[in-house]
Amino acid sequence: MTRRAARWTLAAGAALAFAAANAPSAAPAYDAVTAGRTIEFPADFGSHPEFRTEWWYVTGWLTTHAGETLGFQITFFRTNPGIAGDNPSAFAPHQLLIAHCAISDPRRGRLWQDQKIRRAGLGLADAARGDTDIWIDRWTLKRDAGVYTADIDAEEFSLHLKLAATQPPLLNGDSGMSRKGPAARAASYYYSLPHLAVTGTVARDGGLDAVSGEAWFDHEWSSEYLDSEALGWDWIGINLTDGSALMAFRIRGPRDESRWAGGTLRSADGTVRILEPSEVSFTSTRSWRSPRTGISYPVQWRVRAGSQEIDLEPLLDDQENDTRLSTGAIYWEGAVRAYQAQRLVGRGYLELTGYGERLRLR
Repeated sequence: MTRRAARWTLAAGAALAFAAANAPSAAPAYDAVTAGRTIEFPADFGSHPEFRTEWWYVTGWLTTHAGETLGFQITFFRTNPGIAGDNPSAFAPHQLLIAHCAISDPRRGRLWQDQKIRRAGLGLADAARGDTDIWIDRWTLKRDAGVYTADIDAEEFSLHLKLAATQPPLLNGDSGMSRKGPAARAASYYYSLPHLAVTGTVARDGGLDAVSGEAWFDHEWSSEYLDSEALGWDWIGINLTDGSALMAFRIRGPRDESRWAGGTLRSADGTVRILEPSEVSFTSTRSWRSPRTGISYPVQWRVRAGSQEIDLEPLLDDQENDTRLSTGAIYWEGAVRAYQAQRLVGRGYLELTGYGERLRLR
């Protein structure tokens, strides 16, 4: 076992051991996602610890001063393991914080990636209420006056970025309540911030590059994101070149069929169209098999979203993200270009979960 893997095994094992040792004897009572709740800012930029699962997810495209193209991903997760709130122990993991980060680097041919897991408190990690302020050790994501600051010093690379909002938040689903299955309880509160303007620096291979680009930000919180029949999902967030934005997803069932689907299309003039399940389809046009895990991922797609139809091509095929030392999942998450009639119309990210085995959200 490598020194790095040993450190991760100890860190992940310690955090999960605390959760197991303090596991409740009865099913925990989490808040439910219901229709009619008003998303309010800035409060809903912050943490919602009464819900089981939450994430703040930033993906984007960067250009270095030398003209290299890179993708990047930063995600902070918060999960409530259901420990009783009256447990007096300072070591009780009332909340667990997890972070993933990656750079999609064509020159390297695969991801630079890293991950962390800590229990909240004790000066180790936290996710604040009221506005975005999340940190694990020296990995941080914080919002101030409409600008997000992300500082990630990973094992082999770093990301120090400013991400400025250029458009208002985009509420997905029914005024921010996004259904994820046939049953109404499978849902999340969900908003996006497309077309974030990015500046900063990226370090890798011993060099430091000034970068600029554009990003997509998602924030979701839920207590029952997937129903028991769901295997995983396919998701895209695409910043279109005319200033419009497209989010689309499908939830896959036990026979790899589309169990549910949805999306949001905001035009350049601000008009928003919420897409019904029948208006969204994902059709794979090419797959890639990982040489490390043997998992086959459909990395090239034709996506229909309402009247729009786009073809997606990856920046590079090998954008497999192995997070078994934190969330326990292996999935594909990568930078993609969007085309219509072979004309570039946008860039964004594609996420593919549940292909090696059923995705289980902690």
